[in-house]
Amino acid sequence: MEEHVGHLREVLNMLKQHCMFAKKSKCRFAVNEVDYLGHIINDKGVMGDPSKVVSMVEWPEPKNVKALRGFLGLTGYYQKFIQNYDLIAAPLTSLLKKNDFSWNPEASKAFTALKQAMSHPPILKLPNFSKPFVIECDASGNGIGQC
Repeated sequence: MEEHVGHLREVLNMLKQHCMFAKKSKCRFAVNEVDYLGHIINDKGVMGDPSKVVSMVEWPEPKNVKALRGFLGLTGYYQKFIQNYDLIAAPLTSLLKKNDFSWNPEASKAFTALKQAMSHPPILKLPNFSKPFVIECDASGNGIGQC
């Protein structure tokens, strides 16, 4: 904790030297987790904001392109958490083509699958840089798979 306080003091002094200040109401110190840009960051890793996940899971079936864009925009922000997101969402994104919105069983299945995937996202963790690791990426004609 002493090291953390030292770093904090250093940052605040640097701000002061440049006539900049941290707004007290926006500062949180000695907390176990922080929310940042729709993510929760803690000692376990990075995860999506639970309130956003609830919004995705409770999203009603889209009746038009605008509603579908809203759903895909929200889920797309968290796609890094979902393996094969592009492949799951492909039937929905195909409905975004001009004058091509026609809800069908394939779109309904993809909508349900995407909501299910969003309701149980994994926690993203950084690799252990002290151990060797390999990153593999497989690109297909339909989307990018496991990365």
